[in-house]
Amino acid sequence: MAVSGVRDLFGVIRSIGGPKEALLRIFRIAALMPGKFVGKDAIGNEYYENNSRIFSRNRFVLYKDFWDFEGTQVAPEWHPWLHYMTDDVPTSSNTPKQGWQLEHSVQLLKDNRDYVPYSTTKPKVEAWSPKQ
Repeated sequence: MAVSGVRDLFGVIRSIGGPKEALLRIFRIAALMPGKFVGKDAIGNEYYENNSRIFSRNRFVLYKDFWDFEGTQVAPEWHPWLHYMTDDVPTSSNTPKQGWQLEHSVQLLKDNRDYVPYSTTKPKVEAWSPKQ
């Protein structure tokens, strides 16, 4: 049993692309998840599927930016597939762009274009400032 487990581990490492890619994947998603390459979006993210894993853990994305990634980097056409709203892999023919849709923009948290809410009402309590 132990020999087959080691053999399976080396098979997973080989299917991912070698030891270097395996270590990068451990750092990226904290798991050695082999998967079938499904597609790539315009940003450069790669989408994978592994049907041997349990449902809701078998689809995943490897973001293009290794160190700085977040959920808004998932392209809108890939969002339904990644969240199991559809089983159809997005292509240009099955995801037509509507006239009212804007281009996808990544909303990084440390961006200068962040939404900052502000109040238009007068505060009920004034902040105390000590006399100098």
